[in-house]
Amino acid sequence: MKKVWKRALFTCGGTAGHVNPALAVAQRIREECPDAEFLFVGAERGLERDLLEKAGYPFKSVHVSNFHRSFKLKEIRHNLVSAFNLVRSPAEARRILKEFQPEAVIGTGGYASYPAIKAAAQMGIPTAVHESNMIPGLTTQLLEPIADRIMVGFEACRANYKHPEKVVVTGTPVRGDFFTRTKAEAKRELGVDDGRPLVVSFWGSLGASGMNRQMADFIALEAGKEPFYHIHSAGKAGFPMIRALLQDRGVTNTDGPSIRLAEYIYNMPLVMRAADLVISRAGASTLSELTALGVPAVLVPSPYVTNHHQERNAQALADAGGAVVLLEPECSGQLLFRTVTELLRDAARLERMSAAMASLGIRDATERILETVESIEK
Repeated sequence: MKKVWKRALFTCGGTAGHVNPALAVAQRIREECPDAEFLFVGAERGLERDLLEKAGYPFKSVHVSNFHRSFKLKEIRHNLVSAFNLVRSPAEARRILKEFQPEAVIGTGGYASYPAIKAAAQMGIPTAVHESNMIPGLTTQLLEPIADRIMVGFEACRANYKHPEKVVVTGTPVRGDFFTRTKAEAKRELGVDDGRPLVVSFWGSLGASGMNRQMADFIALEAGKEPFYHIHSAGKAGFPMIRALLQDRGVTNTDGPSIRLAEYIYNMPLVMRAADLVISRAGASTLSELTALGVPAVLVPSPYVTNHHQERNAQALADAGGAVVLLEPECSGQLLFRTVTELLRDAARLERMSAAMASLGIRDATERILETVESIEK
């Protein structure tokens, strides 16, 4: 960072995966420029308001909402509201920009970022959009001709854009506490340092019910042998279900030390640092953490997301040799268990996978994003 920042505006929304990169960049600016002012802009009813206000950042909203691909009466009404929001949100965004007068506007994903980026570009304010997924979402596609820079997670993303000259590979920011310990230190802290590998598994909220059922079969297979340590996050809704399924199978040893079943992994930086293999969906934030840490993975992309972008995310890591991809319709607890045990028996392959993951990882993504934004000249 070489710029002395006075005012920076971030716009994002929809998911924590869109909000967290913006928070990481804002925190980095605050460390170097304590007097800098920040403003976040998002949707009136988006989850971003809660996340940002809890983080202590000021937030302003514009009326913006997505469009549903359905002709049901309820969905038609929703789309009419969205169309009206599309008309009034640009004026709201311009008003916010005129009042705050930012030096740059940085969008980190979600449809809520569209009006602010478009208005800033029209007003001659430097603009940059960060897209963490392999395939650009609709908002990024619409903003590509308008924004000054498009920042992406991996080099392979560049081929998916019509203006590759605008694309800069920055990576996706990963929180600094993922790197505060060595792998050995993390294993000792978790009490999993007797030589057995650690497998960590978790699913997102979409489609997690079906995958938790498969994970119940997986845990039942490992329970009698305990060939490795296993920490599984089932989610708040999935936890009682998977507990009941395991009890039906006579599995009760899920409180440690070998098998640890939890609603949520609150110490994720510690657990991911200690992991020898991760089983998960293929969301962009998770993949950024895996590549930054060099952790091999078995990925089951969610089939419930727009344009199946998780499949493309996962395939990029598989093509590099860092992950094994299993599609959910073909997946089962038995297949997952067989895949994991075969990988854990092949130390040389795991080492190659780890190196492949690390080769894709970008630990200084926050700095790269700031350097990219600061390089824009108007």
